[in-house]
Formats: sequence, structure tokens, C-alpha cells
Amino acid sequence: MKLHRFLCICFCFVQLSFAQQSEQPVLFDDTDIEKQDISEKDLESYKADDDFNYIEVQQEESFLDRAYRWLRNILRKFWEAIFGVGTATGFLYFVFRILPYILLGVLIFLLIRFFLKVNSNRLIMKTKAQGNITITEEEQIIKNEDIPALIKEAINQKNYRLAIRYYYLLSLKYLTENDTISWQPQKTNEDYIKEIGKTSLKDGFKNITRIYDYVWYGEFGVDALKFEALKQPFENLNKSINKS
Repeated sequence: MKLHRFLCICFCFVQLSFAQQSEQPVLFDDTDIEKQDISEKDLESYKADDDFNYIEVQQEESFLDRAYRWLRNILRKFWEAIFGVGTATGFLYFVFRILPYILLGVLIFLLIRFFLKVNSNRLIMKTKAQGNITITEEEQIIKNEDIPALIKEAINQKNYRLAIRYYYLLSLKYLTENDTISWQPQKTNEDYIKEIGKTSLKDGFKNITRIYDYVWYGEFGVDALKFEALKQPFENLNKSINKS
């Protein structure tokens, strides 16, 4: 009985709420509408304004657009010749749609690769040409200078370190002329030691290489007395080279 009374009260409350909502007044817009007159002069001003210019301008095709259209037409004719149909459906339609883009991408990739290869070859040839033109100081001395005269000049100036350097370059020149080594600007002294086959010449060259590195690169001070002792291994090796 109490439950029945509670449900009746809830039902009445809901009905009362809907009744209150339905009693809210409906608002209407009764604002006076003002008619806006537009004259021919106003229309002309709008026509002159670029913001109101809706004329569609035909955009000129770019080179890539023309290339894509040409490739697409070629492929369309190709597929029509194979399958005998003008249009495709399903997965085949999807393949035909993306295939021109793939082929165009491959073509662009090949062109870029080709130009990069051409430019790299030109750069390599240019570098080689510059390398042939550029001549090092040692190459100039070995190939073109009178090294014994340079040794005498350095001794007269008491520049014994420089004289030791000239002695070493003279040994390299004799070994090259004797076809014992192949002198190249980029080679190291260790490379020349490996090239020398005759044991006596190899040992002698190792000895003068140690002296040269110690005096020239180690900036070892050399006076007249020390120079007389240091030059003997160079002269002995040069005599052995000329005899072999």
C-alpha cells in the first residue's frame, strides 16, 4: 500500500514538471526588417574588387603534369590493348591508379642518379687533373733539381739538417732510377722498405731512414762534427745502389 502511494506521488510530480515546461512562453522575432537597396554603382564596386572575382583561371600545365598525362595515356592504351577493356574495377583499378606514380618516381630517381653520377665523374676527373698539375717540393727536387749541388750549398750555409734531407732524397732518386723502388708522392718510407728486395740495400735504407727521421722530423741539432759521421751511411748506400 505504501509502495502504491509512493508511485502515485512520483507520477504526479513528473506530470507537474512537464506542465510547467509546457507553460513557458514561445518567443518570436518581431524585429522590423530593413530592406537593403543595392544600386548599379554598388555592383560595379564589387565587380572591381578582386576579393569578389570568382572567374576560374585555367592553370598552365607544368612539365611534370604533361609528363604524367603522357605516361598515363600510354599506360591506359597499353592495358586496354592487353585486357581489351577501357576501365578496370576492384584491385586492378587500384593498381592502375598508383602505377603511373610509381613509374614516374622511378624515372625521376633514375634521372637524379644519372646526373649525380655524371657530376661525381667530372669531380673525380677534375681532382685527378689537379693532382697531375700539382707538384710537391720533394717531387720537384727528385725529378728536376741537381741534388748534389743542393747538398754542397746546404753544407756551405752550415745547414746540416737540410743537407741530411737532400742526402735522403738523393738516395730515393738513385733507387728509383735503378728500378729498385717506384717513387710516388703518396708513398711512405715503410712502403719503400717493403719494395726493396736486396737485403743489403734494404738494411742500408732502413738505417738512413732512421737517421733522416731523427734529424729532420725530430729536429735533432747537427753540427759539423756530427754531420761528418751521419753522412757516411748515405754515401755508402748511394755507392751500393750505383754498383747494383
